[in-house]
Amino acid sequence: MPFRKNHKNNSNIHTTLYDQHVVIVPPPPPRFTITEWYLNNRQRYRACDDQQALADKVLAESDRVREQTDEETKLNKREVDHHLGQKIQDIEFMKGEIDKQRKEVVKEMDNLTLYADRINDAVRCIDECYNICKKCIIMREVRLGIDLCHDDVERELLKERDVIEGAKALLTRDLQQSNEQLRRLRMTVYFMDRDLEDKCNVLKIDEHNLGLREDSLNLSMYHGFCPLDPASITAEEWEQFSKTSIENGAKEINSARLLRSYVDTIINQAMMDLKNQYHVVNDAFRRRIEETKECKSKMEIQHAEVVRQVNEITRSLTRLQKSMAEKEGFMALAHTRLGNRAQRPGMELCRDLVETNLVKEVTELRYNVSRLQQMMAEGQASMRYLLKTQIQLEEDINIKTNTLKIDEVDCMTLRQSMNYQNY
Repeated sequence: MPFRKNHKNNSNIHTTLYDQHVVIVPPPPPRFTITEWYLNNRQRYRACDDQQALADKVLAESDRVREQTDEETKLNKREVDHHLGQKIQDIEFMKGEIDKQRKEVVKEMDNLTLYADRINDAVRCIDECYNICKKCIIMREVRLGIDLCHDDVERELLKERDVIEGAKALLTRDLQQSNEQLRRLRMTVYFMDRDLEDKCNVLKIDEHNLGLREDSLNLSMYHGFCPLDPASITAEEWEQFSKTSIENGAKEINSARLLRSYVDTIINQAMMDLKNQYHVVNDAFRRRIEETKECKSKMEIQHAEVVRQVNEITRSLTRLQKSMAEKEGFMALAHTRLGNRAQRPGMELCRDLVETNLVKEVTELRYNVSRLQQMMAEGQASMRYLLKTQIQLEEDINIKTNTLKIDEVDCMTLRQSMNYQNY
């Protein structure tokens, strides 16, 4: 190869010389002394020894650095593996704590949902009882006459309506609070689920990283510009975040338990108040029904007595009319005798004992007839008053019968379906 190159160069020189017709004389070779030759050789030997010594040092240092880096690499890997194992344990511990707290939150959600259903059942029961109470108030407005009064039953019914409205408003507010607490519990479960999902993914990543070795397949080198450690959250912040999630769950559980205890108290107190008022109203109804029955019974007795007296007066008036008719005959007889004796002649037309007795008889008959007429008028007036009283009593009895039908049959039968329970 050098020969070919020199041959090519010689061809170019000859060509150039032939073209220019110029002869170039090469310079003479350099000349060195023997001393320079020895010095050059000793310099070469010394340089070779120095380079060999330096190479020995580099080889020794290379072995030392190689062994040191190998040891540091293995130590770093063991340390990273150790920290990965600890991190996996921390994640599993936090995951277990959050999962346990989540189960408690879900359990409390179920309990609070049951309490919300209890409140709904209680509100439905109160609505039914409220409708019955309103129906009783409306039906009692159909009472007639004097029975349409503001009695104890009406006062207690109105009070019962107010008690029911107050209990319903209180339970409705408790239901709203329960729904709000359920929403907060669901929100807590949602964030816990997200945290658990993130921890499960991180656990898979770290377990996969822990299982990787330097000779594992699918290893790759990153040549990008973005940093491989973009994490901006410290380990303390991570741990505090998990603890905050657990504390929020515990806080919501305590709030839900306090609310359930409050709901228990409110339901029991409300149902107790409603039951007490229910019994008070029923007692008022029973007293009123007994009073009405007693009054109706007395009126029926009085009505029977009035009817008897009307019959007696009717018979008495008949006897008075008969007696008056009989008196008319005696009056006509006395008048006829006096008329006949008025025709006596002369001195025979004297006021003798017969005349005196006839005049006395006529006077007494007139007085007796006037007395009979007076008694007849009084009897007829008394009969009119008795008949009016009879009609009034019959109206009052009908009113009491209507009141008894409303109170005893309609209202009390309807109120039997009012069933207050401690839901």
